Amino acid sequence: MEKKPDIQQFKGQYRLPKFAIPKRYDLVLKPDLSACTFSGSVQVDLSISQVTHFLVLNALDLQIHQASFTNSQNKKYCPCDVVLEADDEVLVLVFDEALPTGDGVLWISFSGVLNDHLVGFYRGTYVDGGVKKNMAATQFEPADARMCFPCWDEPALKATFKVTVEVPSELTALSNMPAIQETVNGHLKTVYFEESSTMSTYLVAVVVGLFDHIEDTTADGIKVRAYCPVGKADQGKFALDVAVKTLDMFTGYFSMPYPLPKLDMVAVPDFSGGAMENYGLIIFREIELLYDEMHSGAYRKQRLTIVVTHEVAHQWFGNLVTMEWWTHLWLNEGFATWISNLATDWLFPEWKIWTQFVQETTGGLRLDALEQSHPIEVEVHHARSVLEIFDAISYEKGSSVIRMLQSYLGDDVFQRSMSTYMKRYAGKNAKTDDLWSVLSEESGIQVNSMMDTWTKQKGYPLISVKSKDNTLELEQSQFLSSGSFGDGQWIVPISLCLGSYNTKKNFLLEGQVRTVDISELLYSSDSNSSSSKGNDQGKCKEHSWVKVNVEQTGFYRVKYDDKLAAQLRNAIEENCLSETDKFGVLDDTFALCEACQLSLSSLLSLMDAYRKEFDYILISRLIDVCYNVAHISSDAIPNSVNELKQFFINLLLFSAEKLGWEPVSGERHLNTMLRKEVLMALATFGHSETHKEAMRRFQAFLDDRNSPLLSADTKRAAYIAVMRNTSSTNRTGYESLLKVYRESDGVQEKEPILRSLASCSDPSIVFEVLNLLLSDEIRDQDSLYVLSGISLEAHETAWSWLKENWDLISNKSGSGMQLTWYIKNIVSRLSTQEEADEVEAFFASRMKPTFAMTLKQNIEKIRIKARWVESIKQEQSLPELIKGLACRV
Repeated sequence: MEKKPDIQQFKGQYRLPKFAIPKRYDLVLKPDLSACTFSGSVQVDLSISQVTHFLVLNALDLQIHQASFTNSQNKKYCPCDVVLEADDEVLVLVFDEALPTGDGVLWISFSGVLNDHLVGFYRGTYVDGGVKKNMAATQFEPADARMCFPCWDEPALKATFKVTVEVPSELTALSNMPAIQETVNGHLKTVYFEESSTMSTYLVAVVVGLFDHIEDTTADGIKVRAYCPVGKADQGKFALDVAVKTLDMFTGYFSMPYPLPKLDMVAVPDFSGGAMENYGLIIFREIELLYDEMHSGAYRKQRLTIVVTHEVAHQWFGNLVTMEWWTHLWLNEGFATWISNLATDWLFPEWKIWTQFVQETTGGLRLDALEQSHPIEVEVHHARSVLEIFDAISYEKGSSVIRMLQSYLGDDVFQRSMSTYMKRYAGKNAKTDDLWSVLSEESGIQVNSMMDTWTKQKGYPLISVKSKDNTLELEQSQFLSSGSFGDGQWIVPISLCLGSYNTKKNFLLEGQVRTVDISELLYSSDSNSSSSKGNDQGKCKEHSWVKVNVEQTGFYRVKYDDKLAAQLRNAIEENCLSETDKFGVLDDTFALCEACQLSLSSLLSLMDAYRKEFDYILISRLIDVCYNVAHISSDAIPNSVNELKQFFINLLLFSAEKLGWEPVSGERHLNTMLRKEVLMALATFGHSETHKEAMRRFQAFLDDRNSPLLSADTKRAAYIAVMRNTSSTNRTGYESLLKVYRESDGVQEKEPILRSLASCSDPSIVFEVLNLLLSDEIRDQDSLYVLSGISLEAHETAWSWLKENWDLISNKSGSGMQLTWYIKNIVSRLSTQEEADEVEAFFASRMKPTFAMTLKQNIEKIRIKARWVESIKQEQSLPELIKGLACRV
């Protein structure tokens, strides 16, 4: 008697079996926008490599109606059993008669629900003539194509796709390729799209909605379109211009033309991320694609440029050449982040993007200093856990490590390598080692031996520098914010300069310790005139300071002995260092202070040296440090918080007085962004003059929404001042701001309001604001804006609210990334060991793969802050120092 086929062998497996490989999909989708459902069918051309009783593919939240397999001899096989395994997200088709090897076609009909969770094939809404209507869009990355149609939903299983959709005849239907035919049948039309190039399932896309569009053409004849809400096509012009120029630039950089006949960009009202790089059809949330001169500030213009260039870069890095598995996600995101900065700098060199890039590096350094961090190349064993590695490691650390390698190898070698890599793997999948091999071939350097230390282990080194006579001793150890000791060791590209940027030395630190003879540098600097990046060159005495990690191109932190640290502070005050290096000294000092390796007193004393600075990147980081120190001090030294805030105000008044509230005609882009940051900080810290002026301008804005007294770049500062002056007994400002939100039509007007609503110092008002997230008042995608602005005074209230409403929030958010927003923005603000224990206990029975790692990281952050609080309490002379700093003007 023949043994019955057993499907148990396929349970608990995180990769699909490889005995059937898809080559082509013919997909038909029929969304019903009224019922919020869809039906469809898919024909998959398969190549079966071994005789099998099973076909195993991915499916989730779908109903399977019929299925059959037809082999190359036209013999039809119908499954005897159809099993949907929800936990493993697979569909197993069981056949009594074994399927032979060779080619064949699998046919499946199915149906599903247009969900509200912004994943898979989902429902969005838009307003047409004052009426709220439904639309549909897809978001498949990383593993949600399976929620739309049964498929082999892994990046390495590339195929071609022929998509057909049936939609209401008045709506626009978009997919990866151009439409080649439309047939109208009453109120419905069927749109047939050209068959695609080879691509992964996560890049398939469909959008159905009502849009206006504008278009342009690249030098190679590629048609580029921007699809915008009806009546707002002009707001897509800036993004369209950026996309066209970037396509031309990348074609030259990679020596590889854009491989598709068109590129569409579409702004949808409901979208979980910032944008998604679907091949030939990039989907954006509206605020990331639409630019309105009156309501979009300087930061929004810069952000839009970076997002568009990032997604266009993915058409090569990610779409043309795709990572083999999610372990190598950083090949997509790290490179797209790095090269989007390259493109933005090419488009707008006056923005000094590479100076701003140190903010990317800082984001990676902060997350990678946690014991709960992960390597750039991280093992992924569950589809739902992939979302968690779309984080600062894959993006910021990934791009920073690429920049470090580019700096080490040189621009020409690096670009030549990228071109070779693209040509070799076009239309295929690649792993990290494949990239290292190409770089090694082109450079003649064994890149993999150096870079494996950066991608295959988590963390990074702290380089401790000590001076003695004519030598420097450099020692590396793993840096952890918790104060624990790690055993990581890296091959570190070291750069240092001595008293001058003309006196520089580069080498690899390959062991734990190295002693460097600097007598040659001392002699060299004596024979050169002083060279500083500042304006006060005469004050910079030769060989009076040492700066390691010049221009912050390396992904590591530096700790100097007391003598070297004092010399660096003098160099900062005498304006001897570049903005980037001043940033690095401040950033490293803050991190060392948080890890309890330096005192808060030493950090505050260093911050005082920055009071005459007037550089966006520096002041922006200084403000972030101020926010963090204010937060920790409210628990550690509550009696000194008001004086500490006065010190922070004093640090910022120099910039504030130079900038004022009114933009100057023709002023630098970075000055416009700096004004926004400085005024927001002064409003947050309670500067009375800022509050008074903000309230005056806000009232003028209420009287006339087109008032020039409140520009796009100063609105948020005014809104924060309004909310800081709001309380349960004085709700006027809050209610006025809500009224503005409700009456505003554009996302550019709504976003700064949402980011400001929870900044109130009265926890009861913040509680009320958070409840708005549970209503239909605020779109789910916009909850992030509100959560990111929760005030220092309301963090305990926010945690109580989260516990009380967790089940509702969890059901509302589904399996997408929104749950991580709540954890990152609420849990991370707690700061006692007891609260960390409470968080662990609360989530013990509520853990999900989508946020397990994020939760552990944020619990660790709480414990780091608790340790820091106890360390600060031991600084007996700290209150007196703060009092003195607060009195300095």
